[in-house]
Amino acid sequence: MLKVKDLNIRYGGIHAVRGISFEVSEGEIVAMIGANGAGKSSTLRAICGLVKPEKGSSINFLGKDLTSAETNQIVRQGITMVPEGRRVFPDLTVRENLILGSYFRKDPQGIKEDMDWVYEIFPRLKERREQLAGTLSGGEQQMLALGRALMSRPKLLMMDEPSLGLAPILVKEIFEILKDIHKQGVTMLLIEQNARMALQLAHYGYVLETGSIILEGTGEELAISEMVKKAYLGE
Repeated sequence: MLKVKDLNIRYGGIHAVRGISFEVSEGEIVAMIGANGAGKSSTLRAICGLVKPEKGSSINFLGKDLTSAETNQIVRQGITMVPEGRRVFPDLTVRENLILGSYFRKDPQGIKEDMDWVYEIFPRLKERREQLAGTLSGGEQQMLALGRALMSRPKLLMMDEPSLGLAPILVKEIFEILKDIHKQGVTMLLIEQNARMALQLAHYGYVLETGSIILEGTGEELAISEMVKKAYLGE
């Protein structure tokens, strides 16, 4: 589904991503793990068109070259990102935030069906649908950010640190919800500092360090890697 080849990203003199190549197959959950500053978020931002990679980089989605595409064009192709820190619209209601997730769609019935689906996945959002998003708890805002992304009917859902700042019980709940969403046929690319949870969920994973991929394998293979256990699992 997604093929990224020789991706290079610089911020001035900082070489944030150093020629990485990876793939996401349809129906998979792929995880990227690594410390802060490893280049994970920059990679997602490049795929979404929020930062422009260096010449020679290649981002191909479902056979289309999106390397130079604008973000709105990329979303229309079926890629949606849940950003780090949730970033809901605080002065809009839960319902209005969800509607904004479907801003480019022209199928009112489908939008209604998807909103009902989001409310089914996140009953708390349904209870609070007329409440301002800025008054929600951190966990509820994460649910809203994820629900808003689903309203675009993504073929590839990318998530940047979905567990960041959440209590352990909420982290477990979010990951259970991600499993359920995946069962509905949504392919996922997940960036997550909670390496243990990410690798339990992922079919395949990549380990990033200072902008480079240093290790890859199935989620199970990475979870038993001595390097991963020592550096990211606290073992």
